[in-house]
Amino acid sequence: MKQLFLILTIFGFSMSFAQKLEYNNGKIYQAGEQLSSFETKKVMETDLKALHLFKKAKTKESLGGFLLGLGIGGTVADLAMGLTSDVKYPTGITYAGVGLMAISIPILSGRKKMVQESVDIYNQGLKDEKKTLGDNFELNIVNNSNGFGIQINF
Repeated sequence: MKQLFLILTIFGFSMSFAQKLEYNNGKIYQAGEQLSSFETKKVMETDLKALHLFKKAKTKESLGGFLLGLGIGGTVADLAMGLTSDVKYPTGITYAGVGLMAISIPILSGRKKMVQESVDIYNQGLKDEKKTLGDNFELNIVNNSNGFGIQINF
């Protein structure tokens, strides 16, 4: 039983010391390794505000990219139809495509700043949670869907 508790304690220590995230050139790194969006979400689970902001930025990126792709696709398809047939070019599809491309620009514009802000919030939260054994030792009884347990913070 002592060995099991020792192993769990050592594993808890290794998991509790979170590392800072770095945002460079549109990519997020932790300890020099690039993280995917899924891994970044897993890391940010401890800070709900940073996670919400990161998810919001990714939603903006998806929606803006979809609208931009739809606009470019519609414009190119209409151009191809205009060049290969006797249809008068440009038609309403070209104008709709240009409109979708114009709408996507403001949607895509703030996403990098939001990701940087979410990384900064996460890193700032790591500094605030830094505790020492003598000053901030906490022992709590917690429960969740799996049952009851003991939480030790130091």
